[in-house]
This record gives sequence, C-alpha cells and structure tokens, in this order.
Amino acid sequence: MITLRTITLENRRAMFNLEVSDDQKRFVASNLSSVASCHVLATNGGHPFPFVIYENEQRVSFVMLAYGITGYDEPSLAKDNYCIMLLMIDKHHQNKGYGKEAMHKIMEFIRTYPAGLAQYCWIPYSPENTSAKKLYETFGFRDNGEVFNEESIMVAEL
Repeated sequence: MITLRTITLENRRAMFNLEVSDDQKRFVASNLSSVASCHVLATNGGHPFPFVIYENEQRVSFVMLAYGITGYDEPSLAKDNYCIMLLMIDKHHQNKGYGKEAMHKIMEFIRTYPAGLAQYCWIPYSPENTSAKKLYETFGFRDNGEVFNEESIMVAEL
C-alpha cells in the first residue's frame, strides 16, 4: 500500500539517496535540491509539501508539492493553485505501478486542500518525457500551452 510520509530525521538520508535512472536525470531535479526549494518557498509565502513515498515500509519515491507559489517567474495559474513540482520514482522501483499509485495518493492529498482552496493543480514536465506525460494524462492533466523553465505545463481541474 502506497503512503505519503513527512520527511523525518530517520528517513531523510534514505530519501536523499533515491535516484532516477541515468537517462531520466535530465528530467528531474535532485531530491536535495527540491528540499532546499521547500525552504525558499516557505520563507517567501508559499506552502511546500515534500513527502517520501512508501510501498508498505519500503521507500520508493519522493514528491514535492506546493501551493501559492509567488514571487518567481511562474506560470499564470501558479498563485492560489497546487503544483506537483517534482515526482520521481527510484530507479530500483520503476515499472512496478508505483507512479500511478503515488499519483492517486498525491491527488487525494491535494483534494483535501491542505493550504487553501484551489481550482487547479499544475505540473511542469519535459516534453521529451513521454511516459510522464501519459501518466499525468490518466489523471486528467492537459497541456495548457504555457512553458515554464523550458518545461511544458499540464493542468487538471480539482
């Protein structure tokens, strides 16, 4: 069973060691960089939600969610909406359905509106990452035509 868990002293090192395969590294920031972004977001009025994703007691993934990103060159719908800034599945756990299960849990969490009401959730992705795009489409995400930091933006209505 997939669960989203807060980063703790006990799981932080293992979370930092989760990595995508070499051919996917160009698509995602490191987990360490994402956790650093949490601090920047929090000190600038945003609401970051980093989670280690577990399958039972096995760490398999990391996700960085945010709400209310402001003060950056963000997409037009960033303010007062949720963003899946990063979703990665560890290279040892790919192609086992964890991405789809994780997206179910992520969307369930977002729909609790933990930082405030929102109309949309958006996610940036590299257009070359066709497997990620297909995954996001199964959850109702569609390209909105915007490009942010050389990544296309997909949006789903909440």
